[in-house]
Amino acid sequence: MTNKSNSNNLTKSEEDYLKAIFQLLIGDNSRKVGNNQLAEYLKVSPASTNNMIKKLKAKQYVFSEKYGKLELTEEGKSIAVRLIRKHRLWETFLCNYLNFTWDEVHEVAEQLEHIKSNKLIDELDSFMDFPTKDPHGEMIPNANGEYSLLPKITLSSLDEGDVCQLISVNDGSVTFLKYVSEIGLALSSEIKVLEIRDFDKSIKIGFNTSVETVTRKFADNVFVKIVS
Repeated sequence: MTNKSNSNNLTKSEEDYLKAIFQLLIGDNSRKVGNNQLAEYLKVSPASTNNMIKKLKAKQYVFSEKYGKLELTEEGKSIAVRLIRKHRLWETFLCNYLNFTWDEVHEVAEQLEHIKSNKLIDELDSFMDFPTKDPHGEMIPNANGEYSLLPKITLSSLDEGDVCQLISVNDGSVTFLKYVSEIGLALSSEIKVLEIRDFDKSIKIGFNTSVETVTRKFADNVFVKIVS
């Protein structure tokens, strides 16, 4: 196992890979991730992924059995969680203090998450009075690397007549978040499922004073909690 101080020697690309593996692991609720799955997630070639995994294995952040799927070592997981903590704290700061909208913060936070100073991040956390959720509704790990995963259900899994509240989104892309904002939805919006169409499983929803029909893909990327 590597020493924590060695994590400062990681490149930005190596950090991105560790974070991506971790996000795939928790997103799929599984312990292992495949090389091709990782390449698709990062939008890079399988050859590039294979080369990077060799480097991360050599540094003892990643391991796998022969021809098996990838797993993070404890140190690899610790680094990934710290990156996610930094990313979500920066998103929160940008949104709450610098007038960035939730569709603008991700790209900037992707750059800021690679700052190495632990003191800066701890002071940022303290300055904001230790927020627990980012602008997209995701939990922020604390300074000890502790985090919780809230049980989530998608809008697409509900039945007609169900009423729910939007708690987070799975797709952090600019185009998706802009669309969410443009139709008038936001975190904590109360949504009623008015109709599910058999043909394409699109869903007619009501919220505030609006009625919209959203695609199944959209509904798959919105997490909610049941209100009634």
